[in-house]
Amino acid sequence: MKNSGDACNSRNYGFQKVETRATVGITGFKKWRCLRQRECGLGKKEAHMKLAHLSDLHLGKRVNEFSMTEDQRYILKKITEIIRQEQVQGVLIAGDVYDKTVPSAEAVELLDEFLTGLSRLGVPVFLISGNHDSAERLAFGARLMAGSRIYISPVYNGKIAPVMLEDEYGEAAVWLLPFLKPATVRSALEGRRCEEMQEAAAVTAEAARPASTDEPARLAGEDATVAAAAETGSADEAAAETEKPVSAYQTALQAAVDLLEVDTAKRNILVAHQFVTGAGRCDSEEVSVGGLDSVDASVFAPFDYVALGHIHGPQSIGRETLRYCGTPLKYSFSEASHQKSVTIVELREKGEVQVKAVPLVPLRDMRKLRGTYMEVTARSFYENQNTRDYLQITLTDEEDVPNAMEKLRTIYPNLMRLEYDNRRTRSNRSVEAASEEPEKSELELFEEFYRTQNNADLSEVQRSFVEGLIQRQKEGMA
Repeated sequence: MKNSGDACNSRNYGFQKVETRATVGITGFKKWRCLRQRECGLGKKEAHMKLAHLSDLHLGKRVNEFSMTEDQRYILKKITEIIRQEQVQGVLIAGDVYDKTVPSAEAVELLDEFLTGLSRLGVPVFLISGNHDSAERLAFGARLMAGSRIYISPVYNGKIAPVMLEDEYGEAAVWLLPFLKPATVRSALEGRRCEEMQEAAAVTAEAARPASTDEPARLAGEDATVAAAAETGSADEAAAETEKPVSAYQTALQAAVDLLEVDTAKRNILVAHQFVTGAGRCDSEEVSVGGLDSVDASVFAPFDYVALGHIHGPQSIGRETLRYCGTPLKYSFSEASHQKSVTIVELREKGEVQVKAVPLVPLRDMRKLRGTYMEVTARSFYENQNTRDYLQITLTDEEDVPNAMEKLRTIYPNLMRLEYDNRRTRSNRSVEAASEEPEKSELELFEEFYRTQNNADLSEVQRSFVEGLIQRQKEGMA
């Protein structure tokens, strides 16, 4: 059994895993927790649970060929300071930690710095992989880092155990569900099914083994074998009747959630990385044609707070506690109007959750400017601006300005994009708009084809079947 000295050496404090608190004892735990708070300079803790929600760091990202490493290092330091000031007891990072499945050395170094800083504060981290991450690479050393309270979702195999936290309102479970595709869930379910069959076969063999060489014992063993086989056969038939094919994201995620042993009497926090129907998208996100990757918000009903990643704009879907926190930085000009922030979640008793956003101020903002060349180059225009911001400038001159990009960068060195808006460009856009056919999904194109051939629309059953075929084809090509 660990004593309070052992616990102190672990650098853990605040909301402990239930087992740790039980071994230290209530009185010893309170004294030890106060000591750790004074050592770290975090002040008095709130009695309720306070968590920070982050996602889509996209470490190592380049925007219009500009490296964002310096900006990311700056904003991660600001986030760490907010976590310290808010006296947060846990950090939820909902996927897309890296921008690429094989991250650069700089990106890995950034994550190492960030996690090390949080560990020094004594703040536990709950991190999952997103669609931009390699689940295998991100999970490397996860079991080792769990000793420092850095909890990283493993490669999905259908088995997820929650990390238990506790405050004065009781226990709370944090579930880490990485980004899932239907094929991933299907493979995990098949793996679990094989394990169950092997266990059933072992039980059958054990029951069939005779206790002696006597004839009655042999007969009893045969009877047990027949009974066990019959029972297994019945279970197989029942499973076959109830099992649905996992082909769509909605079905896959519902199956994954159903596998979790969620105790709804307690508070439950889910960290996930999926597209929920109704969420607003940005240009910097990966889009699935036809919205085949979308899931309904009802899938997340068992959870008191759902920390979502994948969407870059901060927003809640359906209820305040089903939330995308958004990216900490702007990664496209479609996000120019966004106010980036850190979401702070406070959980008290069951059903009582408060959410707030703490604004983030970047090293360099991402903005749009508009005007004639003479206007945007006038000192009176830019002297009160941060000219080192990342900019998209739209010139309204009727004639193109020779070497405009090069000239403008003498004033605005981080000019990313230059556009024109005049009679010529508006005329070109009108011609393009008139000639272009609206982009349609594979499903929409097939529906039109079916309607032409059969003079009737697809039924819901047919539509669902075709949608599944398209999705499986996409996964096979991926």
